[in-house]
Amino acid sequence: SQPLPAGLKKLVNVFNGVMGDHLVNHSNPLAIPMVLYDKEGSLRHRDLSGRIIILCHGLCLSYLSWNPKEEDSLGEAISRSQPDATVLYLDYNTGRRISRSGRKFSKLLQSLVDNNPDISQIDLVGHSMGGLVARSALYYAQQDRLDWVKRVGNLITLGSPHHGALLERIGFMVQDIISKVPFASSLAQLGDMRSAGIIDLRHGSIRDADWQALEGRNVLPQDFRHPTRLPSGIKTYFVASALIETHYESKVTNLLGDSLVSVASALGEDDGEHNLFVPEGHKAVFYGVNHMGLMHSRRVREQVVAWLSDNGKSDYLDRDRIHSYPRSLGAVAEVEES
Repeated sequence: SQPLPAGLKKLVNVFNGVMGDHLVNHSNPLAIPMVLYDKEGSLRHRDLSGRIIILCHGLCLSYLSWNPKEEDSLGEAISRSQPDATVLYLDYNTGRRISRSGRKFSKLLQSLVDNNPDISQIDLVGHSMGGLVARSALYYAQQDRLDWVKRVGNLITLGSPHHGALLERIGFMVQDIISKVPFASSLAQLGDMRSAGIIDLRHGSIRDADWQALEGRNVLPQDFRHPTRLPSGIKTYFVASALIETHYESKVTNLLGDSLVSVASALGEDDGEHNLFVPEGHKAVFYGVNHMGLMHSRRVREQVVAWLSDNGKSDYLDRDRIHSYPRSLGAVAEVEES
């Protein structure tokens, strides 16, 4: 009946990320709804018009994770660069199936457009799972022929595991090994407590077809999941990060990525039909930034603002992939050259 204190709100969102599907199935009041907040945490939006930019958080996080009231936050930087645009923050149960969240987000955006017909453009910026939820919403909007998808101008994802997250894959393998060890198989059942949303991160599954026909809480193997191409007519930009601070091409660097998501997965790269075919000029790799740092890095913030400000006017197709390094390393390089 009233907003939760910020600390408690963040804790509740963590619970939803870990076991959000269980909370929904048992009608637990801790299961949070999907809503759109403004930076003040208000649900009562004034009449909306013009350009709307929506930030979507990742697993176990909340809209507060963007630090919406801070001057150096991504949302505030976008507002300063686009004073006529409205920045909103998606808040949702990250423990539910990503495809279920995508369907719900799609319907929420359609309702937003129906109630605010003067909205001219919608841009989606998603961190981690938030990018997958945004992609899922776009997919189902096209399937259902919903009108809101025609207004989408840009999709930007930050460290989203388009082809799966390393940590969930390791967790699944460990659980599988434990289940085959005599006298320890009961411990493997603890792994079943993790939410369906976390399980979907194993291979970046964003469609119902990737899990609906299976028994239990599982997903199809990576090679059998259903391809989900990017919508045509929408400018798409992918951001990846790597823990190392210098550009070093190696399988280890790519695999470790930002500690949770590999560089290739975040950039939508795959050898087969799952390749998302984003132009090289629409990809950026930030060195010396971890997974959570993508939400608050100055360098990432400046790049996202630049893409949104350009709004598809420039032709990035012939440009090379962006490589961004810590400013201190750039200063060292200049000294050495001089």
